[in-house]
Amino acid sequence: MLRQEFLAVRNRLTADDVREAGDALADRALELPELAHARTVAAYVSVGTEPGTLALLDALRARDVRVLLPALLPDNDLDWGAYDGEGSLARVQHGGKMALFEPSGERLGPDAVTAADVVLLPGLAVDGRGMRLGRGGGSYDRVLARLERAGAHPALVVLLYDSEVVDHVPAEAHDRPVRAAVTPSGLHRFPEN
Repeated sequence: MLRQEFLAVRNRLTADDVREAGDALADRALELPELAHARTVAAYVSVGTEPGTLALLDALRARDVRVLLPALLPDNDLDWGAYDGEGSLARVQHGGKMALFEPSGERLGPDAVTAADVVLLPGLAVDGRGMRLGRGGGSYDRVLARLERAGAHPALVVLLYDSEVVDHVPAEAHDRPVRAAVTPSGLHRFPEN
């Protein structure tokens, strides 16, 4: 129910709203010290009315940061490939799910994410504890579990709209908090757990 409410608000946004928010989001995200020092960043390509990520991806590449992007596997896990500019993306339709933009080059395997200094996560909301509400597909829960099993500790950052930083979201035992949220108007830091 909560996911539907956040999606309904996003679905009222215009293409101009999404583009402007994406540009502002990129500016704010580039202020994060974690991104300033990152050599490898795992990110994603926004779709629909998600906060736009292409400006941020291109800005990271311009800083010579290696950007990894996910490719959805049949079991909802994520493989990874390198981002080499917008021309390196392919639009992939996954059954009855939405079409995603994925890297068209070599697949690096699900464990490639463990080399990331920062993982930029999609989400629908985050609360003051840093608990992220995702879309419910479990893909990023698998990524976070993989990072934990590997002993990898990248900075976890969720990209959202301003109204999606809320007082409380439901959390389950397997959920992991993020270190920060970036919105078009600013940075939100959460206590280290």
